[in-house]
Amino acid sequence: MKKNSYNRFWRLHFYAALFITPLLITLTLSGIGYLFYTDVENVLYDDLFFGDSDIEESQTVDQAIEQANNTYDGFSVSRVIMLEDPYNTRLTLANEDGDQRYVFLDENNQIVGGQNANYTYSNVLRALHSSLFVGGTAVNYLVELAACWAIFLLISGVYMTFKGKVLKNRKKTNTRQRTKKYHALLGLIITIPMVIIIFTGLPWSAVMGNVISTVSQENPTIGAPELKTTPPNSEINEIPWATRKNEAPNSESHSHHHGEHAGSGLHEEMMISIQDLTSQIEGQNINKPYSIIYPSDLEGTFTVSKGSNSGVTGLDVSPDEEITNYFDQYSGAFIDSVSYEEYGILQKWFSWGIPLHEGHLFGWPNKILNLLVCIGFLTVIFLGFKTWFSRKKKGSLSAPIKVSTTVSTSFILLMIALGIIMPLFGLSLILIMIMELLIRLFSKRKQET
Repeated sequence: MKKNSYNRFWRLHFYAALFITPLLITLTLSGIGYLFYTDVENVLYDDLFFGDSDIEESQTVDQAIEQANNTYDGFSVSRVIMLEDPYNTRLTLANEDGDQRYVFLDENNQIVGGQNANYTYSNVLRALHSSLFVGGTAVNYLVELAACWAIFLLISGVYMTFKGKVLKNRKKTNTRQRTKKYHALLGLIITIPMVIIIFTGLPWSAVMGNVISTVSQENPTIGAPELKTTPPNSEINEIPWATRKNEAPNSESHSHHHGEHAGSGLHEEMMISIQDLTSQIEGQNINKPYSIIYPSDLEGTFTVSKGSNSGVTGLDVSPDEEITNYFDQYSGAFIDSVSYEEYGILQKWFSWGIPLHEGHLFGWPNKILNLLVCIGFLTVIFLGFKTWFSRKKKGSLSAPIKVSTTVSTSFILLMIALGIIMPLFGLSLILIMIMELLIRLFSKRKQET
């Protein structure tokens, strides 16, 4: 790269860090909190997860479901989560507005208690980490944009470290130079693991997430296996990411089952009981933990899944154990199945990558490794700002000096490559170029007048 590329990188590095640091700190801290959500929830909700009701009489899970539906007015059970001992069975209830409640059943299928899904530790941290509590497309784009520019910060930092010979031992150094050296050295150490953590989180993002999902669905050999289905709800956390947007096969159509004006009560009466369905599930050698998702309409199927990135305490399994099965909602007959072995390369990659990002792929070592990388990233941010403040002149931003209009080919190619890989990053670069052009034209016209 030409000599002026260093200053061009430095200038972009400086302004990017200046504007997105608040977001990066928020995402990193919320990510640290989410790393340990299972451990925190096991303590916070000990009575719900592991406790017993005061009723010793046993009832069926279907009776418990009916009781839960009657207890929470306007809500109905949409999924049942069967967990390994000592965890209690967990019901998810939803209403027409999309609100959810969790209800827990002890070993006698008696209700232990319930909680508002919006205020659980994991869901609060997830909402903060993914959408800053605000939600909406614009905020999701903003979060993804921050993640994309974080990758640029790391790449440009590596370039400047070697190009500027920052790590070279010098006879005489001052505090600013030492801080800059530590900033560069630590940034160099965490670059690869940090890039991996960021990229493995992008499947949930607004733009790249949809691109990855679309590519996966449209290319079965590298992505999702083909199933002729009606799509399951994409917001169902228990279905593995790899099959979340797959179409699910329909239950067999019988005229006495699918009356056009059948009421919901009659429909539920025609459905196979959960008790009987679990017998069918066990017949397919599916062991706990697994989740049963109710059909969304008269022709839908029961979806039974084991996922490696469920977001539910006690439900996650190893990626190679992932499986999604479909059962006829009326007869309980097994219809079709998608297992990890049928995933394409892309799906397999993210089936391992997402739990790595979330910190539960290989137990506590994964959590500690992610924690150290996150702490390292926060330290790099702190050292970067300390370096800036040490050279900042009072009353001035002290930004890196402007560079000539000449741009090296290698710099352009790198930016194009990053823009293609990260579309939002590419769009933001175009906006920056337009803004710089307008500023130059305005300045030139001002000088002429």
